[in-house]
This record gives sequence, C-alpha cells and structure tokens, in this order.
Amino acid sequence: MDVVYSPAHLGHNPLEELADSRAHSPHEHTGRAEAIREALVADAGFAVREPVEHGAAPIEAVHDPGLLAFLERAWERYQSEVRPSREVVPDFFYRSTMRSAMGEPKPPTAISAELGWWCFETTTPITKGTYAAARGAVDAALTAADLVLGGAPHTYALCRPPGHHAARALYGGYCFFNNAAIAAQHAASRGARVTVLDVDYHHGNGTQEIFYERADVQFVSLHADPIRAYPFLTGHADETGAGAGAGTTLNIPLAARVDDGAYAGWLAQALGAIRAFTPDVLVVSLGVDTFDGDPICDLALTRDGFARSGEMIGALGLPTVVVQEGGYALDELGANVRAWLTGLASA
Repeated sequence: MDVVYSPAHLGHNPLEELADSRAHSPHEHTGRAEAIREALVADAGFAVREPVEHGAAPIEAVHDPGLLAFLERAWERYQSEVRPSREVVPDFFYRSTMRSAMGEPKPPTAISAELGWWCFETTTPITKGTYAAARGAVDAALTAADLVLGGAPHTYALCRPPGHHAARALYGGYCFFNNAAIAAQHAASRGARVTVLDVDYHHGNGTQEIFYERADVQFVSLHADPIRAYPFLTGHADETGAGAGAGTTLNIPLAARVDDGAYAGWLAQALGAIRAFTPDVLVVSLGVDTFDGDPICDLALTRDGFARSGEMIGALGLPTVVVQEGGYALDELGANVRAWLTGLASA
C-alpha cells in the first residue's frame, strides 16, 4: 500500500494547547505522525512517498477562500500587530446573537478579532509553520485520491494536521483544512459518487456541514455520543441531511466503553448503508482514538478490533482513500494504524 506523507507537518509544532481551562502539552503534536510513519516504514507492505502539490483550487472548492487567505498570514500578522507569540489562539469569538438586530456583520479586520471569526475553539494554536503543514496535509490527501482514481485499490494519506473538524469557513479541533472532504470533492468533481466514512472517536462536524445538502456525497460516522463528547453540538442520530442531501447523512453515536464486538455490530450497520448508497469511491477518516487507553477518549477498541474493522471495510471492495485523523496513545499509535491498514489490505 502506498503511504503519502509530507514532512511539512513538522512545521506545525505547538508546545502547548489551551484546554480544560489550562495550558498544557498538546495532544496533537509532531510525534504522532512520526510514530505512524516509523511503524509503516518498518513494514515491507508499505511504500512511503511525498505528495504532489495541487495548489489552492481544490481547497477553495470546499472552503471559503477567506479562510485560506487568513491562515496563510495569520501567524506573521499576529507577531507584528499584537505581540511576538510562539502559539497564536483566539481570545474573542464571534457570535451571531451579538448583532441579531443589526443585520449581517461586517467581517473584522484586526487580527485579534479575525482569529475568533475563523476559529471556533481554543485547542488549535497557529504556529509559524502551521499553514505550510496544513497545505502539505491537503496535498497528501489529494495525492492519495489521485492514486486511487488512477486504479490503486487503496492508498493511505498520513495527514497532519488532521482535518474532519474544519468546516467550510471555520477551523478548530486541531484541524485547519478538511483533508477528507477535499479528497472527496476531488473525486466527486470527476464524476464519482463518494462516501466519506468517519471512524474517529469525535464526530466530524466539518465534513458533515460541507456535504449535508449534497446528494452525490454520503457521510457516515461512528463516534462517541455528542451528549458527552466533543464537539457536543453535532453528531446526533437525527441529523440525516437536508435538501438534496436528505437521507445521505448517517450518524451512529456510541456509548462509553464500546468494545470490539459491539463496535463491529455498529460498523456492520454503517457498511449496510454504504452498500445501499452504491458509491464509486470510499474516503475513510481514520481515527484510532477509539483505542482502549487513548488519553482523551473513552471507547475500548483493541488492536485486533482495528484489524477487524479494516477488514470489514475492505470487504466492501471499493477503491478506498484512507485519511488520518485522530489517535493520541502515542506508544500504541503506529501499531494500531498499521493493524487497521493491514486489515483493509487483506480483505
């Protein structure tokens, strides 16, 4: 299996994140992608390559061009307009209710206000190399998609930063551009009928928003119930799509401590919905933060469970682009991703 990896991710290197009302060492850091890369390089079944640059157009097909322009210069602007800071986070967030009686807001121009216009939370700092890293992750996903569209049965994009929380005009949740959505749109623009299957612990709110009213792209997600888990406001079972996309979204919220056997049953339900949609291409948002022992999550999958999940998805027989999302149990991360991918390839 080809593995597409960009060393540009190393430039996104925050030393802390702001969460749980305190600053602490980031859960999303350079060591994550390096641990996965090292595990795959050590296995002869995987071949690592760098991505091909695709430019801004595929990003702007999914995201507001203003988000792209903002992220390109945000860190440098903050240094000159506010103060030197290694990590840049918002301290103000736009709320529509602040202007509900005054019509549409005028977009802010001060960098401190723009941060809260484009970002929805505090755990996603911008550093000097963030923009280049985010562009590299997009190129990895697009290169993997090109390989699959060109005939490869499955390809893995080792994306960092991850992407599934990034909405059309918002970044957050460790995500800047939505790598999986951009890959899906890339395939859809070539006439493919596409399913995005999200198996990360957290609901992919950004991916859902982007495709919620689309008939040609299905979104299926298994994730922790948002009643208790980030991002809290999306991912409920009654969110099923709207307009032309009515019925093309399926959310399966999971109780705490769901284990391998129970998860396989829920995954089988998701795969049944995918078969009924009859896609030409499958894009998988792969999060292994469903692992028993992940430091910020509460499901109970094991490495054997990951291998079984990959095999079940591989049995669909669909050309498959796998895009890396979460997973924070660093010592187990590489082996868990390798087990999932090996299961996919063995089907």
